[in-house]
Amino acid sequence: MLLRLLSLIPIIGVIGGAPFVNRVTPFVFGMPLVLAWMVLWLLLTSVCMGVVYLLDPANKRGAES
Repeated sequence: MLLRLLSLIPIIGVIGGAPFVNRVTPFVFGMPLVLAWMVLWLLLTSVCMGVVYLLDPANKRGAES
């Protein structure tokens, strides 16, 4: 259950946060805010999926064999 909730965090971040950052004027690293938001969540998705991989008990069973 926890792994499924962790895998939902990126979806909630991208879809839930996009309407709030849908602006052009503030620039982050030369990108409009909404584009920077998407790039941020692209990176955070990798982190979240890495944590899910480390916590998944199926991966621990495979290492013991």
